[in-house]
Amino acid sequence: MKLGRVVGSLVATRKDPSLESLTLLIVENLSTTLEREGGYVVAVDSVGAGSGEVVLYATGSSARLTAVTKDRPVDAVIMAIVDSFDIDARVTKLA
Repeated sequence: MKLGRVVGSLVATRKDPSLESLTLLIVENLSTTLEREGGYVVAVDSVGAGSGEVVLYATGSSARLTAVTKDRPVDAVIMAIVDSFDIDARVTKLA
């Protein structure tokens, strides 16, 4: 699982039928200090994330294990909107 920030959306009018009705978002990779790490991923949104939100996403075969993405040709899925996290007793609150 990785941290990222939703920075945009993707629209594809012609796509595999199994991708119909899925929301595709562009996610920028983040470090645990919420700094840009470089790189982006297009991810299926399974939780209703919005632009600017920090999210938790999975890639690879794990991306096909949610109820929304099961048996679909996806390589990344947003599966949580992050409220807060702590590292070494330092709490970062986002909500």
